[in-house]
Amino acid sequence: MLRFHSTGNGATMAEVLPETAPITSPEDLLDFMADAGYNGSTGLIIHSATLGSDFFDLKTGLAGEILQKFSNYRMRLAIVGDFTNIKSKALRDFIRESNTRGTINFVGSPEEAFARLTK
Repeated sequence: MLRFHSTGNGATMAEVLPETAPITSPEDLLDFMADAGYNGSTGLIIHSATLGSDFFDLKTGLAGEILQKFSNYRMRLAIVGDFTNIKSKALRDFIRESNTRGTINFVGSPEEAFARLTK
C-alpha cells in the first residue's frame, strides 16, 4: 500500500507503508515503482521492516537486483530504518557507498528520507 506526499516543490514522493506485506522479490518492488511513477512520484520511501531478511543478506543478490531497478528506471529510493548496529562489514560498506551516490539512501527517519530525496 502506498501513501503519496507532496514535497512542496511540485514533486511527489511515494511511501510504502510499514504494514505492507514484505517485499521479497524484484517483481514486488516493480509493482510499487510502477504505481509511484504512474502517480508522478520521483522517489520511493520503504521502511526496512517491509523488506524481507534476504534483502539485507548480500549473498542472496536480492539487494543488488532490487537497487539496480532504481538506477535503471531513474527513481530515487530511501530505506528507513536503524542501520547503526549492522555487524556485516560488507553491508555497512554497501550502505555507505549507496548513501554517497545518492540514488539509494539508507536513512534513520522518514523526515531524513524526504530531505534526501528532495535535494
